[in-house]
Formats: sequence, structure tokens, C-alpha cells
Amino acid sequence: MTLARRILIVDAHPDPDPARFVHALADAYQSGTAEAGREVRRIDLARLPFDLLSSRAAWEGETPPAPIAAAQADIGWAEHILFFYPLWLGDMPALLKGFLEQVARPGFAMGTGPSPKPLLKGKSARIVVTMGMPALFYRFFYRAHSLKSFERNILKFVGIKPVTHSIVGNVEGDAAHRLRWLERMRALGRDETPD
Repeated sequence: MTLARRILIVDAHPDPDPARFVHALADAYQSGTAEAGREVRRIDLARLPFDLLSSRAAWEGETPPAPIAAAQADIGWAEHILFFYPLWLGDMPALLKGFLEQVARPGFAMGTGPSPKPLLKGKSARIVVTMGMPALFYRFFYRAHSLKSFERNILKFVGIKPVTHSIVGNVEGDAAHRLRWLERMRALGRDETPD
């Protein structure tokens, strides 16, 4: 297994306030990639201007706006993509879903026609999701349905695999717990071999 050299971090917390733990986790991963001498790019969705799609015609036929075209270029460049987001109402925030709808257009993420061919093969991903509840409760009681849907119905559908994940629970708990997660993210940024 080899280290992916080109990393894309998608920080998908809708709140740009630097106090949000998702931002700290993304920063820690990015710091680890710098230690390992890997190339990294980052998209902060809270600062990315784009509109939501409202029709199939727009999704299939309109030219993506400049910020989305730039994000597609970053996705095309990356070998490994990190998605950091908080669990909101049991799922990803609407901002991340809207971003994925914008970037995963036919002709970029998948072919056209009744059986669209995945066009993002050769890339891997890690999903990092934070939540107030214990991670085990989300994993076993709720069966991590939204995480599994993101992995299967979006990422793998467009050819991104393998997909790994980190479920960070109790983020509003004690500081030592958060510190351990920051150290774990820094180590993953430095040492992760996704393929």
C-alpha cells in the first residue's frame, strides 16, 4: 500500500466559526499531510458561493458556476478525498448535499444514459462525521444509515472506493476526548494508505 500524494479536504461544516470541532479535525489532518510532504488542497463549503440546483435540466445541461468548476478540478486532481461534516438531523448538512449535487454532474462524476458509467474511479475517500451522541449509539442503534448511504449511493456510485470512515461521537464531552481525536486525525493525515 502506498501513500496517496494528492489529498483534497472538503470541510463541510456550514458554520465558518473556527470554534467548530469539524474545522479543527480538518486542520489536524491537513497538518499531518504537511508533515508527510503530501500535496493538499482544501475546500471550505461555508465560504464557497453556489446556488442549489432546482431542476434536472440545470443539473444535466447547465455549465457549472465557476466555484463548482474549480471544485470539480480539485476533485479531478485528488487521489484521496476527505469529507468532514457534523451530523445534522441524522444526516449530512444540506450544504454538503447541495455541493455534491452540483459537482456530481453527468459528464464529470458519471456518464450519461440509462446506466451511467462511474467516472471517478481510481480515487479513495474517508468520511469523518462528528456528533453529540456516542459513536457506538449512532453505529449500532441507528446503524449509521446516512453514512452508509453517502458511501454507497454517492461515492461508490461515481467510482470512488475504497471509502473508509471515522465516527467522532461525544464532541461536546471532555477536552481530552477531543484532543485524542485531533491527534488521531493528524496521524491519519501523515500515515493513511487508503488504497
